[in-house]
Amino acid sequence: MSSFLNVVAVSGSLHAPSKTTALVREIIRVLERTLDGAVQVHARTIELSDIGHDFAGALRRDELSPAAEDALRSIEGADLLIVASPVYRASFTGLFKHVFDFVGQYALLDTPVLLAATGGSDRHALIIDHQLRPLFSFFQALTLPLGVYAKDADFTDYVVTDPALDERIVQAINRGLPLIRARFTAPVGVSDYVGTW
Repeated sequence: MSSFLNVVAVSGSLHAPSKTTALVREIIRVLERTLDGAVQVHARTIELSDIGHDFAGALRRDELSPAAEDALRSIEGADLLIVASPVYRASFTGLFKHVFDFVGQYALLDTPVLLAATGGSDRHALIIDHQLRPLFSFFQALTLPLGVYAKDADFTDYVVTDPALDERIVQAINRGLPLIRARFTAPVGVSDYVGTW
């Protein structure tokens, strides 16, 4: 693996402070702890509560502001993408989907993606497999085998305080490390065949 890992996290929450953003930051913290200096992690967190207005009025990519375009280029250039959304109307937020509607169709090809979500109770945990995983399968990204779902009770004052949630994060990262390493050892471009789909 390269000694440098470009991690881009997207929090689909429309509010700040946010449990979803807190979960993203905890995933990054656990990732850095797991790698323990073997790889230098450069992490950027894109919060839709901050930048969402730059996307909201645009219908085409060429209508986006420079800040929104910069965020998209970061997403498209990530070595590891961490995406998280609160559950809203049984799915991810509409603005989260709107942002990814602007991402190039093949820009995330073979990019490892750790899926995460937050909700009021465990009843919403299937959002990861029923909503997020199909979206990133469309991009032909490598969704990591385990996602991370967190409920309200896992947080205190917007900080992760449930040890069981940290254990799930560690497990998701450890299960995903082979896919993350593969990104560095055998990078794959877009073939002419795929480009004609």
